[in-house]
Amino acid sequence: MQNQRSKQLLIISISLGLGLGVMQEAAQAAITAAATAAVGHYQALTGNPSGSYQIDPEHSAAYFTIGHVGIGPFSGRFNKISGTYTVNTQDPAKDMAKIVIPAASIFTNFAPRDKYLRSPTFFDVKKYPDVTFVSTRYQPTSKTTGDLYGKLTLHGVTRAMMFRVKETGAGDVKYLPKPWGGYLSGFVAVTTIERSDYGMKAYLPEGLSNKVHIRVEIEGKKIA
Repeated sequence: MQNQRSKQLLIISISLGLGLGVMQEAAQAAITAAATAAVGHYQALTGNPSGSYQIDPEHSAAYFTIGHVGIGPFSGRFNKISGTYTVNTQDPAKDMAKIVIPAASIFTNFAPRDKYLRSPTFFDVKKYPDVTFVSTRYQPTSKTTGDLYGKLTLHGVTRAMMFRVKETGAGDVKYLPKPWGGYLSGFVAVTTIERSDYGMKAYLPEGLSNKVHIRVEIEGKKIA
């Protein structure tokens, strides 16, 4: 009798274990399927970007890459950025952009170096607190790309320059909470400058390259 009861308990335990295992496998499969579906459904929005936008500083940044001691590229970024831009798909000549970057927001993941970069040897942020770009004209090269001409002011020097711009998405994003939700658009702009043109000549030519590659990633919220 005892043996029969033990066998019954063993069968029940095995059944419960198998059932739990099946449930766990099903749950894991559901999680995996949901994750796969989420990845599969990510895509750029393709709405009309026309309108005036306020740059979202939490989802925008400016990055730079410079050659370091002849060994390889070194990159950093600026943690603060603000400004506005206007897109007119019917009349691109009316497109404009104004971007302001506090020079003191430079970040290279090493505090002593960041402090040195803020000094008079490099950006001299107390004397020249902002890096600014103000556009003068836009020349489309395709439906989603173009050349944005304007004036860059860096280290107290203003010079003409051009960004190559690519639209990365536009559309109504209602599910984001305030202040990020709304009708949004995004762009990536790239250019290359020679820092000596702006009076920044420290460690030329052997320590740091003269050419600096710049990449600006912008998301903006439609305001008009």
